[in-house]
Amino acid sequence: MKSKKKKRQDDFQKVKLKVGKTKPKADNATNTNFRSKGIHLTEQLRETRAAQPHTDSLDLMSQLHHYSANIKHSALLGLKELLSLNPSLLEQQLSRLVSEVAAVFTDKDGNVRLAATRVLRFIAQSVPAERVAPFSPVLSAHLSCAMTHIEISIQEDAMKILDVLLEHYPALLAARPAVLLTNFLELISHRQGSGGSKKAQDPKARNWTLSVNPNRTVTSQQWRLTVLLRLGRFLQAVVEERPVEESDIFSPTEGVFGSSGEGRLMPLNLNWEELTYSKVGVKVYEHSGAKPTPRSTFRLRPEVDTGPAVGEDLDSAEAVQSFAATLVPLLLEVWVEASTSDSPWNNSEGAHMLSPDAMSVMFQVLSILQLLRKLAPQQEHQDALDAWFYKEYLGDFKQHFMKNFPYDARDTPRHRKKVDLKRSKQTAVVPGLTVEPLALNITLCQVMVSLSQRQGLGRETDGDWLTPLRTFVRDTLGSGVKLSYRQLHMLLGTVWKMVLTQRSKSKHVFVKQYLRNLTLQTRSLLLSFYSKLYLQEQGHTHIARSKVLCRWLASLPVQLSQLGHRNPALSERLILSIQAAASRKHKDLLKSLLTNACKLYDPQEGVVVLLPAESQQRMVQLLYFLPKMSQSLLANLSCCCTTGRISAGLAASLIRIVHFRSSLSGWSVGSQEAALEDVNYISFLFSTLTGFSTEKLAALQEADDESILPPSPLSPLSLYPTPMEQFTHHWDVVEEVCHCLETLGSKSQCFDIVQNGICRYLIKLGVVPDSMAAGLLRAVSRLLDLSVLPIEPVLRFLSQCCLSLMALLISLEQELPAETNHKREAIWGACVSALSSVPRLLRMVLQLMHVGDLSEEELPQLGQILSMLLQHTPIHNQLLANAALLQDIIQQLTRYSRGATREQWLTDLLYCYSVTVAHGSSARRGNLGLRDMY
Repeated sequence: MKSKKKKRQDDFQKVKLKVGKTKPKADNATNTNFRSKGIHLTEQLRETRAAQPHTDSLDLMSQLHHYSANIKHSALLGLKELLSLNPSLLEQQLSRLVSEVAAVFTDKDGNVRLAATRVLRFIAQSVPAERVAPFSPVLSAHLSCAMTHIEISIQEDAMKILDVLLEHYPALLAARPAVLLTNFLELISHRQGSGGSKKAQDPKARNWTLSVNPNRTVTSQQWRLTVLLRLGRFLQAVVEERPVEESDIFSPTEGVFGSSGEGRLMPLNLNWEELTYSKVGVKVYEHSGAKPTPRSTFRLRPEVDTGPAVGEDLDSAEAVQSFAATLVPLLLEVWVEASTSDSPWNNSEGAHMLSPDAMSVMFQVLSILQLLRKLAPQQEHQDALDAWFYKEYLGDFKQHFMKNFPYDARDTPRHRKKVDLKRSKQTAVVPGLTVEPLALNITLCQVMVSLSQRQGLGRETDGDWLTPLRTFVRDTLGSGVKLSYRQLHMLLGTVWKMVLTQRSKSKHVFVKQYLRNLTLQTRSLLLSFYSKLYLQEQGHTHIARSKVLCRWLASLPVQLSQLGHRNPALSERLILSIQAAASRKHKDLLKSLLTNACKLYDPQEGVVVLLPAESQQRMVQLLYFLPKMSQSLLANLSCCCTTGRISAGLAASLIRIVHFRSSLSGWSVGSQEAALEDVNYISFLFSTLTGFSTEKLAALQEADDESILPPSPLSPLSLYPTPMEQFTHHWDVVEEVCHCLETLGSKSQCFDIVQNGICRYLIKLGVVPDSMAAGLLRAVSRLLDLSVLPIEPVLRFLSQCCLSLMALLISLEQELPAETNHKREAIWGACVSALSSVPRLLRMVLQLMHVGDLSEEELPQLGQILSMLLQHTPIHNQLLANAALLQDIIQQLTRYSRGATREQWLTDLLYCYSVTVAHGSSARRGNLGLRDMY
């Protein structure tokens, strides 16, 4: 027993530790002397997610219904990341995406709403409006719920959602404006009770009043400014989507001063897709349009009772007037509250000095008033709306707006103090809108001047409040203040109204026309203003008498010559204005146009050759209104026709206009006198007929160009081959010149003029362009009268041209038979018509064929020329008259042909000769008169 107890104690004996010694490690101790590295699987997770995007998107969208705000927030973040990695999901699941994301617009958690706004912005940046159009009712419904929610924070976040939709889908929101406009009203006001029968029967009884909520993070004034800013952008979208008619008043959407040039009635090609997406608006009438009834009871959609504020689509003047009657009193109340808080002591001396907040409020109020006028669907409705504004609110506008006009900014001193983080955060919530005093005053001018449209009642009483406006406009435009394009646009619109309704002068605007460093938009705007103003002068005598307008019109040709082709669009506007004034025979403009005509119609640097084709046509049409055409101008016009810088058709129009303005045409309209002398007109036609100026012809004689064909026994003249395009252009011009010469009266006199021109200027030339030679032959054959015989020098020159051109035909047919087809036909037709109509021309051509001087290579060419002449029927009579001379040439060709066997060209020539001359001489023997003539 004792031994077993001893062993048990030995097994579980305690180890004694000594001080200062290291504790021994246990047998089961773990060694921790190692390092580990993390493995990141981010890319693998993305690839896994990308491999199944459809399932992941459905999972994420299902998480948007979870009760936890954190899960919904992370689901929206993941959904945005998934859509950025897989854009195809936007097309596949757009319907559910829009509905699920829009459903969290009214979520209780602010982070969820912010994430939903970011996802909506991503969708709006990626998907076009026509794809989202079928889901716009869903977006509008959820947006309306957010705007009218009882929670203040949800209303504030609804403004951010509205910003996204106004930026990317303004047309979709503007398609159904009724509900949103009511929501805007409810954001800053609330409906009042009936208040008894007496108040209900009062037509001016107000149903809406401004509301104050102390629980907002911003002040009531800042919140109203935020809402008014979005309301202005929404109304602007509604106005831009309306079809705009051309009217006296211009708007930014219809171009500059309504100068679009389009009529009011335009055909529409409709399809169901466009109607579904609300791209176009259609008016439906009873009786299939046979009896239009604008107040028809038939509607495309059933009417919905939306309350007394607005109608369904603001498609009538009554609906716009009803909405304005609700909104305008609220706007006036907003401004009164802002002005009262801005100047609590009612200091009359500094009442025109506004703080930035008050200036922003007033600017938004005025901008909305200006947009309300443009909501009228038609111009007559807008006039009626202006009359209603004049009747109902002119007194209020004069009291609240015109009392302290013009306004200026107040300098607020900045004190150094500790920054209040809470206050700065509240200010940051309000969208920053910095308004300059000049922009505010200009907007006020435009709003107030629009009320002065009525010509009858109120004309005498309008002077007291219109005088400060006129003074401000005159001082602003005349003081040289730098204006932006929009500001100048609005100021000129104000001047336009004053000129037409108050018979005001526009002298102050003319100063801007001569300022330097004006932008293109500014120049176009000023030009459009004056052009539209000048077109109104017939109905307003005070405009026609304006010296400013006369000076401006006189400056247009100078501006056009200086501008040139640097800006074709602006040059086109200048030409349109010049054409309108010239058609009315404005003396100052015509005088200036005569002074600058040579520069405008310069064949090298003039606008007539540098501008596009449509502008070139207007410049050519402008020639008809010139009272005089000088010799230098006619020389420039001739060069314009022949150099090819304008089309052949336009050159023909130019020649016809010059022809009509001459006394030789025998055509006149009214008391219009001839613009050019007969001598200058004939000189113009002859210069255009030749196609080359004297300087160019002289340069060709001295030029050492390899393309010029040297003279030879078969080609007496050295021909300059013109390019195919230039030859075709000149040929069309020659046809028009010949037509003008034929209509002058006596053919013999015209031929005598052309003959004298050839004898004086052309017979001494050694190098002749082929286009000029063919054109001369064509003109002579068309103008020749049998009673007139050409003189010997002219006949010799024409025969040299004819033989040289026929030699050129042989070479062209051998080298480039396909590319020069038109040129060969034109040259051959000119030669044949001249040989068949000009007496003794064929004989002189045959006399120039010196067979003994020809080389061995030129003999086949001469044989081909004779074969072509023998095969042509119109000149058979002339060949028979010169049968002896022709027989002698063929005998010499047979003698000089050194081939052992007869070549094919000689065989063909002898066959044609036997068929034509031998058979024809027996049939026409004894015709001595024909022989003597030819």
